[in-house]
Amino acid sequence: MPVAAAGMALAISFGVLAQPVMGSVAPIVMSAFVFAGSAQFGSLAVIAAGGGPLAAITAGILLNSRYVPMGVALGPSLSGGPLKRMIKAQAMVDFSWAAAMRGGGRFDQRFMIGATLPMYVSWVLGTAIGVLSGDLIGDPERLGLDAIFPAFFLALLLGGEAPGSRGWIPAAILAGAIALVLIPLTPPGVPVIAACLAALVGLRPKAMPPPSEPEPEPEAIGG
Repeated sequence: MPVAAAGMALAISFGVLAQPVMGSVAPIVMSAFVFAGSAQFGSLAVIAAGGGPLAAITAGILLNSRYVPMGVALGPSLSGGPLKRMIKAQAMVDFSWAAAMRGGGRFDQRFMIGATLPMYVSWVLGTAIGVLSGDLIGDPERLGLDAIFPAFFLALLLGGEAPGSRGWIPAAILAGAIALVLIPLTPPGVPVIAACLAALVGLRPKAMPPPSEPEPEPEAIGG
């Protein structure tokens, strides 16, 4: 519930920022069906900068690509047939996935679903509150709410690394440089998508273990 409350505060901010750009219905529908803060803020940032729908969707997909390996890890812990498991997997968000981890590659599917349900309700409700209260707040930039975009993604960047890890620093510098160069040269949205290529800096081929020598066959007794 505390995580759901924090999510509601962020959802209200999303609703306030999205209403002038997307109208009053689209942000709420987006929260109900997408339900992913990073993808929604990323898509909204592209649209607010003048980017087209394709660039916004691509940015959202790239930001949510982390759910592919997370889903692979979760899959064996989900019970039921393919359709039932697919429906249960919709409850996978960053917090509930991590909190449901039980070690040894096992996840508590009931805990994950139970943790996600209040977060989903608070996210959609918070978005609706933000949309409906946007007229009372006025211009979001007047209150500095436009700073939420960079602050949100900076928090994701700094909060998603293992303690002591420094591998993200070259990728972050390279991504910033790519975006900085492309902003004056390409349509809105393209710099965000191109900057995601910097994540490949951390990609390393997995070292193959040396081949083990075959064990000698035991000698036949009496041979």
